[in-house]
Amino acid sequence: MFLKRAMTKSTGNYWDSIEQLKYQIQTADAVVIGAGAGLSTAAGFTYSGERFQKYFADFIKKYHFKDMYSGGFYPFETPEEHWAYWSRYIDINRYMDVDNGTYKMLFDLVKNKDYFVLTTNVDHQFQKAGFDKHRLFYTQGDYGLFQCSKPCHDKTYDNEEVIRRMVSGQKNMRIPSELVPKCPKCGKPMTVNLRCDDTFVQDEGWYQASERYSDFLRRHEGMHILFLELGVGFNTPVIIKYPFWQMTAKNPNAMYACVNFNEAFCPEELKCKSICINGDIAEVLRDMMSYTV
Repeated sequence: MFLKRAMTKSTGNYWDSIEQLKYQIQTADAVVIGAGAGLSTAAGFTYSGERFQKYFADFIKKYHFKDMYSGGFYPFETPEEHWAYWSRYIDINRYMDVDNGTYKMLFDLVKNKDYFVLTTNVDHQFQKAGFDKHRLFYTQGDYGLFQCSKPCHDKTYDNEEVIRRMVSGQKNMRIPSELVPKCPKCGKPMTVNLRCDDTFVQDEGWYQASERYSDFLRRHEGMHILFLELGVGFNTPVIIKYPFWQMTAKNPNAMYACVNFNEAFCPEELKCKSICINGDIAEVLRDMMSYTV
């Protein structure tokens, strides 16, 4: 609908936009948050540089990985080494406390509103910040869940206990063989519940969250809805960005807001119904918290 049309990268000066966005949050009947990787990056979840060096120095030395992502796709020779890498990866991005307050500031801004969160992030930070799990839809999976790699059945399994044992028990970049996870039904290797290909398991909880999101949109159809997009790029625009544009265009009472670092824009025809803020999401949220409308 909007792909071949002009885009607007700015909808006003910074402080005017801060004022408008806070006003929209306060007055909206409902707030739908769409969150991408940029939100977690702003919260401190960097996948390269100093943080990568701190936790993966041995793997970097051996394999010359440039970032966590590239290491995650490497075909390690043994499952023991594969899970030594992935257990650290999951531990620091799912179970370790990293958030610099970004998610908590977002929660404080919307906690008294009728809100729902749609996110492609898999690091579980919304729940850790206090968001109601029944108002969250993690579309792309969760670092904290295992599934059968085949998969032979549509069920996921919490992995915190075994991940912590893998991290504490690994030596020379390998975990003990008895900790290698295998499917309890077919015996095939387990994998992390991440949407990488058509083997991704959408379990019962996934479908329940999807239905709650659809029901939330139905119940607020035609109302004053703020579609608040945070840190969403163009890797998977069909999940958050495009639907937000389309729903804003169809609903005369809706507003669209986009906050992103150097990637905040909207279609030209939505300019009068949009707030675009180019900036660090953490700084924007901090300024909103301190700004009085």
